[in-house]
Amino acid sequence: MPTSTRPAASRTVLRPARARKRRRVVWIRLAPLLIAAGLAFVAGLAVGAGGEDARRAAARDFTAAWQRGDYGAMYGLLTPAARREVTLERFAGAYRRAAAVSTLSGITPGRPADPDADGVVRVPTTVRTRVFGTLSSDVALPVVDDEEGAWVRWEPHLVFPGLREGEKLRRSTRVAQRAALQAGDGTVLAEGAARTGAAGPAAADIVGTVGEAPPERAAELRRRGIPLDTPVGLSGLEREFDVDLAGRPGGRLRAGDRVLASVEPVKGADVRTSIDLDLQAAAVTALAGRYGGIAVMRPGSGEVLALAGIAYSAPQPPGSVFKIITLTGALENGTVKPSDSWPVQQAAVLEGVELENANGEFCGGSLRNSFAHSCNSVFAPVGAELGADKLVAEAEKFGFNETPSLAGAQPSTIPPAGEIGDDLAVGSTAIGQGRVLATPLEFATIAATIAERGMRPEPTLRKGAAPRRERIVREDVARTVGRYMRAVVTSGTGTAAALPGVKVAGKTGTAELRDTTPEPDPVTGEVVPSDASDTNAWFAAYAPVRNPKLAVAVMLVGAGAGGATAAPAARVVLDAGT
Repeated sequence: MPTSTRPAASRTVLRPARARKRRRVVWIRLAPLLIAAGLAFVAGLAVGAGGEDARRAAARDFTAAWQRGDYGAMYGLLTPAARREVTLERFAGAYRRAAAVSTLSGITPGRPADPDADGVVRVPTTVRTRVFGTLSSDVALPVVDDEEGAWVRWEPHLVFPGLREGEKLRRSTRVAQRAALQAGDGTVLAEGAARTGAAGPAAADIVGTVGEAPPERAAELRRRGIPLDTPVGLSGLEREFDVDLAGRPGGRLRAGDRVLASVEPVKGADVRTSIDLDLQAAAVTALAGRYGGIAVMRPGSGEVLALAGIAYSAPQPPGSVFKIITLTGALENGTVKPSDSWPVQQAAVLEGVELENANGEFCGGSLRNSFAHSCNSVFAPVGAELGADKLVAEAEKFGFNETPSLAGAQPSTIPPAGEIGDDLAVGSTAIGQGRVLATPLEFATIAATIAERGMRPEPTLRKGAAPRRERIVREDVARTVGRYMRAVVTSGTGTAAALPGVKVAGKTGTAELRDTTPEPDPVTGEVVPSDASDTNAWFAAYAPVRNPKLAVAVMLVGAGAGGATAAPAARVVLDAGT
């Protein structure tokens, strides 16, 4: 009996177990199909609800593209009929004009509503404008759908929220009276419609002018909401602080005859500049009516204290003041050491061509002496050994090939390394010839960088602006270059800049505008000195050496040697401020 019952029990237990397993397998296999069917059912319900989702999606995509400024994507969502009526160029132009009229700075679309009975999808939209602040209204987009998708039936009034069919967006503008410019001590430099002040004629060079904007500023003024016939700052301080001085325009934004927004103009705040009137007067005096420029800066803060003549508007060949950069680069890259020395000679030969010292002089010896006496015979080969890549990189650290921080200032430039040429061209570049161009403002900044032990300040014309400085030169290298600049004034080519009781450091430059090699008279055989008008005279300096208060750069076009004419002019300015 036990033997016969065991199989029966076994059969009774196993059958349900197999059944449960089979059902589990079937459920596992069917689950994905059932889930997919359920999702399809839900999707079918959504599609069967009248196509609202497709039209809302088209409205959402259209306004999202508008937010991005992607007019091409917007145009692609128009009905074929609408695209036949308006080209992409006209379509984009309509939105750009509306943005200019409203001074639009950005839009934020909300969640589209369900289409109404006419297929119109309303999208709540917030627009930000520069003149009228933030405005909110619905954009009513007529959307149609077919078997290929949903499309916007576009009309011209859709270029701005709140416009109605047939209405055009218009703006009337009123501008505030221009604010006043002040010197660092609060003296008024320019105010009122006449832009007159109490500073006298010395300030005319730096105050600048106000007048009708040139065509290249039209886009900028439209963005600011300034009518193109409004007088704006064209040069000097008036240009630098034009946005501050102009304030914020006011006026009315209209949709047809309806007023969408109205604001009053806001007068700008008076601007306290960094200009020191005593130093400005000294710079104008030192320039003495000659064609050139003088820039004066406070080394620690970068505050520009005076700008006279073409101090930042007309770059010129810098000549040997560029040797500050060449020396710095050579020391930083190990091309030279302070202990190096060179033979005393009249010229160096590069690529078979002689590069003479100024006036055919003999010079050389120690690195300090070679710099103090501005030896081309030393620094042209040093520059060639440093190489174009490193020379250009060093110049760019000091600010060459950069867009200047001051409005209206022209960049100082050096060609790309690959375009300079052979060793002769690199050597010529290293002594500030070739195709190098610079402004006095650039070399005042370079002198300030050495004065601040390698910290380069960003020039600013705003009194009390937070200093922006960057280390571009190792401190030990900057100290060495500073000592050598001091030697220029004590025993080199810049002794005319020396002041009693004040230690001045500087560097002269004499940039050839034409070949200045003395030639013998064809009749008498006598060597005739070159014409002084063949060279630009430069001097870059800072003082006092231990606690620098001023960095100065002087450039006089066609005025002879830097040591003879530019250094004495710099002395006038340094004497007024130290």
